[in-house]
Amino acid sequence: MNEQSNAEVLLDCQSLWKIFGNHTDQAIRAVSEQGLTKAEVLQKFNCVVGVAGSSLQLKRGEIFCIMGLSGSGKSTLIRMLNRLIDPSLGKVLVKGRDIAKLNAAELRSLRAREIGMVFQSVALLPNRTVLENAAFGLEVQRLPKAEREAAAKASLAKVGLSEWIDRFPSELSGGMQQRVGLARALTSDPEIILMDEPFSALDPLIRRQLQDEFRQLTKELGKSAVFITHDLDEAIRIGDRIAIMKDGAIIQTGTAEEIVLNPADQYVADFVAGMSRLHLVKAHSVMIPVVDYLRLAPGANLKSLPQTVPDADIDMLIETITHSDQDAVVVVDDGQPVGVITIRNLLLSVKDTPAKAEAA
Repeated sequence: MNEQSNAEVLLDCQSLWKIFGNHTDQAIRAVSEQGLTKAEVLQKFNCVVGVAGSSLQLKRGEIFCIMGLSGSGKSTLIRMLNRLIDPSLGKVLVKGRDIAKLNAAELRSLRAREIGMVFQSVALLPNRTVLENAAFGLEVQRLPKAEREAAAKASLAKVGLSEWIDRFPSELSGGMQQRVGLARALTSDPEIILMDEPFSALDPLIRRQLQDEFRQLTKELGKSAVFITHDLDEAIRIGDRIAIMKDGAIIQTGTAEEIVLNPADQYVADFVAGMSRLHLVKAHSVMIPVVDYLRLAPGANLKSLPQTVPDADIDMLIETITHSDQDAVVVVDDGQPVGVITIRNLLLSVKDTPAKAEAA
């Protein structure tokens, strides 16, 4: 994440609003001038707020998950990222360009070459083969048949469908159809991929398999992605960062570890309450400073303690300490001890939000 924190911002969404209804101009003006809430807009203007002042940034090489329950505004938000829906207020910048200012031809080019999209319903053309479906975007761009088929075959190979190129969608399972949809998005070689709940209708086993494959493929190809889901487990499995939405607004953005350890409000806390922390919470969040440990255990010999690294998760820490005759683990970074984790710290990290001062 340190590398990503300094990475180029490919997609910058600034205070996006989307309001639906017959009096949207008045509602937008009231939001701008009076700061009305979603409920107040509905009451005063009978307008529905789909997205309320949401901001996010997608960085190069990042998978950014937007998670929320049905009606939270996540699907409306993702459709504003490539202007399938125009914002009522706010800006969407793609590599610094305000896409609201693009003309029709420029917008088509953006969608065809820079931003690919995969929907929950893949919408494959039933009378076309897998290869023809994967090549469809390049056909729309009027590329020669040989060129578009070569690109489509390469994309289908990446998703494991090389042997199915002459089959039709009706001959494929749901998971395979989603792979074709992903291949179709990849064929145009976009820098950004938008995924709107693509795996939600699949069986759990196939879904987990595709989650892992998508993450691995996205990282291998150096793509950046915005992934929409209503499933926190899926967001944690896939995302480098997660945004949690409620009532059209983004409530909290951060890594899975940051959100689990420091929920922004009770809504987020309730969401993450049942999450296992074994693979989320890392040693750097659990450890206490060396000086505090030595104050509690004067004369302790740090060299006698088993060692771990700052990014070791709780599961690894439990494994380390249970295979040792010591009651603590020292965290070492660049050859220097930076903290200590006691059994008490470890238990607290599984049960409650870890606080480095707890052991003091």
